[in-house]
Amino acid sequence: MVDIERAKKRIEELREQINHHNYRYYVLDSPEISDVEYDELMKELRKLEEEHPEFITSESPTQRVGAAPVEAFGVVEHREPLLSLANVFSYDELAAWYRRNSNLMPGLPTDFVCELKLDGLAVALTYEDGRFAVGATRGDGYRGEDITQNLRTIRSIPLVVPKDAPPRFEVRGEVYLSKAGFRKLNEERAREDQPLFANPRNAAAGSVRQLDPRVTARRPLDIYIYGLGWVEGTVPETHWETLEYLKSLGFKVNPYNAHVSQLDEVGEYYQHWVEERERIEFEADGVVIKVNPFDLQRRLGTVGHDPRWAVAYKFPAIQATTRLLDIGISVGRTGSLNPYAILEPVSIGGVTIKQAALHNEEDIHRKDIRIGDRVLVQRAGDVIPQVVAPVASKRSGREKVFVMPSRCPVCGSEVVKPEGEVMARCTNASCPAQILQSLTHFVSRGAMDIDGIGEKLAAALLEKGLVKDVADLYSLHEHEQELIDLERMGEKSAQNVLGAIERSKSRPLSRVLFALGIRHVGAETAELLARHFDNIDRLANASQEELLEVATIGPKIAESIHAFFRQESNREIIKELRKKGVRLEAEVAKPEVLPLVGQELVITGRLETFTRSVAEARIKELGGAVGSSVTKKTTFLVVGADPGSKLEKARTLGARLLSEQEFVNLLEEASKR
Repeated sequence: MVDIERAKKRIEELREQINHHNYRYYVLDSPEISDVEYDELMKELRKLEEEHPEFITSESPTQRVGAAPVEAFGVVEHREPLLSLANVFSYDELAAWYRRNSNLMPGLPTDFVCELKLDGLAVALTYEDGRFAVGATRGDGYRGEDITQNLRTIRSIPLVVPKDAPPRFEVRGEVYLSKAGFRKLNEERAREDQPLFANPRNAAAGSVRQLDPRVTARRPLDIYIYGLGWVEGTVPETHWETLEYLKSLGFKVNPYNAHVSQLDEVGEYYQHWVEERERIEFEADGVVIKVNPFDLQRRLGTVGHDPRWAVAYKFPAIQATTRLLDIGISVGRTGSLNPYAILEPVSIGGVTIKQAALHNEEDIHRKDIRIGDRVLVQRAGDVIPQVVAPVASKRSGREKVFVMPSRCPVCGSEVVKPEGEVMARCTNASCPAQILQSLTHFVSRGAMDIDGIGEKLAAALLEKGLVKDVADLYSLHEHEQELIDLERMGEKSAQNVLGAIERSKSRPLSRVLFALGIRHVGAETAELLARHFDNIDRLANASQEELLEVATIGPKIAESIHAFFRQESNREIIKELRKKGVRLEAEVAKPEVLPLVGQELVITGRLETFTRSVAEARIKELGGAVGSSVTKKTTFLVVGADPGSKLEKARTLGARLLSEQEFVNLLEEASKR
């Protein structure tokens, strides 16, 4: 009886943990544990439920696929469930999967399709009458989030298919970020002092679940289609032939797929990609094996929430254990104190790892990572190495709990942790570490793009006293000989640097705003601010209420901008930049060349693609006027869900009606002119 009670208690504990991690992974796109740790929790829960079936409930994570969809996106009911796959972790387990199916269906042929299992976001794309109609996430397998407008921004998704395609059908695929795209995205986020994505999967998921499709459009997302969900019409009789058919319709199908006829060939395919996984341009965490003939798939059916006819053969995680020698602190350009692991060197995937990410103080304490611990370190592809967990069973008792320093390790100033934030910060705006990071950010390609100045030269300029802040860069020509005399510089390199500094004076206002390093202001927000405020003085003098009028800017960003311009030292830098000839006014296009000049648009009903304020901002940016009521001057009435009386009045006056999709198309076309 005690054992049964213990099992019941452990089942409840596991369900609570797994539900928490499902929420972090599927809804917040911010996992706290590795896939390996998650798989172990699920494995233990499945085993306990098999031993004690009386405790299985419909709410158990083993009976679900993912997490419930977020209602803000709108919900799509999947006509056919979008199920997850059971996992195997060895060739013996793979053989056991085949034997189980053979016992159910004697004489089952070894006719399989092998596919790399992309580490991305599963989506379902519905086509009606030759056009892409609806796109949804997996969600909980039965109901997903409607992300149609975001998916339309992915160029490898065809918006139309050939006329001989079935009248209505659904394809399923995996949206992903390439390793190069993921690295670039995280570099941009680091420059903007934004939290880094943990892995490409979460970056892809976060990208397609943006409320503003323009954010999605700026990210290098791609997709591979891996099968049909359902179809009204005739299709081939096997999965392999169907993939070839989908290719002929214009869908992007993974070229690494293979059709094999022996279980040993599956093992060879798997082993090949285990060895070559670092060379793949995207993250893959295993191989999916599918029974090829559709009639056999239907006869095998599903068990629980997993199809019997397919299984995922997972790759081993790229992990190792080593000693955590110490926890170092780096200081960011906004004063954030960023802890990192100093490790006893260890080789992972052929690369020697000496340091790894620790994220923040709360994460260290949540994982109970202590200085001196044996720790599990993970490195997958181009992802920054990270400490996954301590190996607590190896502790000697001499390990030390990490304490965030109360003084900045660079300048010795007081460290504070603002309420509601996870990062501790140095309070000294003149901290050398902050100035170095600010200077490096200011000259970076996405900001002022001053070629020839990297972190090493920036550090040398600060050390020699040639610059004290970013405005001093524009006085460097007064110290040309001292610049030439710097190590590894010389006359030609110095001339190149001075020329790049001079050219940077004409950068657009949006680039200047981004370069200033205002907290929470990335390249996209800087562009919106530059459009809304004609010059930096109007922005500097704007109240928080005026800042909130800008599309997509909320209280947190408005407060940060307002605080930045309240600091006298920042105003002095702007004053110096103006003296040195840096452009601080927006280059506003003449009204007559804007594509929507002379057109008035009125919106009625609820829009799914944009908030009302974002839609109105886009109209104004393109030169159009936004009307509050339908009149004879109204050019278009944009009709959203649940339209009001404006619709009838527009029909009476003969104003042209635009569906939401037609409105989106109009904006896209106008933006190209």
